[in-house]
Amino acid sequence: MAQPIEQGALAQLFTEARSHNSWQSKPVSDEQLKQIYEVFKFAPTSVNCNPVKILFVKSPVEKARLVDCVNPGNVDKTRNAPVTAIIGMDLDFYENLPSLFPHVDAKSWFVGKEGFIESTAFRNSSLQGAYLIMAVRALGLDCGAMSGFDADKVNAEFFPNGRVKVNFLLNIGYGDSASLMPRHPRPSFDEACKIL
Repeated sequence: MAQPIEQGALAQLFTEARSHNSWQSKPVSDEQLKQIYEVFKFAPTSVNCNPVKILFVKSPVEKARLVDCVNPGNVDKTRNAPVTAIIGMDLDFYENLPSLFPHVDAKSWFVGKEGFIESTAFRNSSLQGAYLIMAVRALGLDCGAMSGFDADKVNAEFFPNGRVKVNFLLNIGYGDSASLMPRHPRPSFDEACKIL
């Protein structure tokens, strides 16, 4: 039976973790990115569909292409982050279901149903992206998620086949805590939740 994790781990993952906008000039290695994947790949998805596709953008040339796609307020934070992950959703995810969910013909549930495909890809790639954030934090790095970008430009630049679409962007690195604002409030339990 699983036991509650200790307070230091809760702090690193949740209560003391922050979304970063400024970055130390400390690189993130390819090996670290592979470790992150090995942790977050166990995120739950419906029928084990795993629609996420991630581009880890590191090189100055590719970073410049990406910076051209983000809103002005996100330019510096994206340019200066050691890595920016483009979290995409594969609209052909169901083609892999015979191997990922082999005990039933789950692929047939999706064929020809574009609305169902898109909603499933979006929901589950968002869930996988959230697990990516937790894996980044668990392995001692910081991150900052962004939705301020031109999705059509990102798709044209990085997913030109049209079957993978961007969901959100995630800057990854070692955050500069000196630039953090005070933490903003969150809704109380009673404001956000109801027990039925």
